[in-house]
Amino acid sequence: MRTLLLILGPTGVGKTELSLRVAERLGCPIISCDSRQIYRELPIGTAAPTPEEQARVRHYMVGTHSLQEDYSAGMFERDALRLLDELFRTHDTVVMTGGSMLYIDALCRGLDEIPQVPAAIRERVRNAYREHGLAWLQAEVQRLDPEYWTIVDQRNPARLTHCVELCLTTGGTYTSLRKQATQARPFRILKIGLNRPRAELYERINRRVEQMMAQGLEEEARQVYAYRERNSLQTVGYRELFAYMDGAYDLSRAVELIQQNTRHYAKRQMTWFNRDTEIHWLNAGDDYETNCTIIADLLRHGGVQENRGGLHLQSC
Repeated sequence: MRTLLLILGPTGVGKTELSLRVAERLGCPIISCDSRQIYRELPIGTAAPTPEEQARVRHYMVGTHSLQEDYSAGMFERDALRLLDELFRTHDTVVMTGGSMLYIDALCRGLDEIPQVPAAIRERVRNAYREHGLAWLQAEVQRLDPEYWTIVDQRNPARLTHCVELCLTTGGTYTSLRKQATQARPFRILKIGLNRPRAELYERINRRVEQMMAQGLEEEARQVYAYRERNSLQTVGYRELFAYMDGAYDLSRAVELIQQNTRHYAKRQMTWFNRDTEIHWLNAGDDYETNCTIIADLLRHGGVQENRGGLHLQSC
């Protein structure tokens, strides 16, 4: 049976190496479902697979677009479904890995029918944001849709604006629009979640940010500074460095904020993932052989067995 093996989890948990080992064993490619790894200008800040890792296993949807191009969850759903249709002609199983929540939902359950926002509402929200700034947007999302506030990137004005516009258009919440029936897919989806104890995950995140800085993240951010207003750069790592370049604080403070905001993002990811009862959770701290064996067993049995291993991080 054609199977999409989805390996997900919070940022920094260790998805890349396990995905590589599983894909090597299965002899199949890997599709990235990271909403920023798709941009070729951002390999360091998105922890994109290295050339060496891509030489081990064929990767798709990594570095395929310029950050000057618009790309969305809906476009990802369309492109990923087309790609899977092609790959399943020669592979029984395809590995997909990443932690972009909207992209995962778009592929696994399909996007909901979202109503068109009237021009008057769009203009009113945009004018209010220009006048009152990000703090106003944040307060509006908390007021209009407190459930979405717990999982959204709280410093991404594009996503916050979208939520406010839809709440005002419908008189309800954006969350309610995203809870329609799951669309059937012509393949089985087996979801594997990787997790670690909170303190261990946070330490890994802190170290990874330091490694990114050593690899040249500051210079990477300088190279794309001219495009800092684009939605593709409204993300942790670049926002903090752009503010440093604008004189808001020094470089050491920027690094601290990247670490802090990445930890907050991991918490929002786990809040989202822990609502999905279909995920089989594994402890990323276990050895690779153990986790590969569990995944192989789940594949053989169609994912129907007791959920093994794993730790929930709802309190992280």
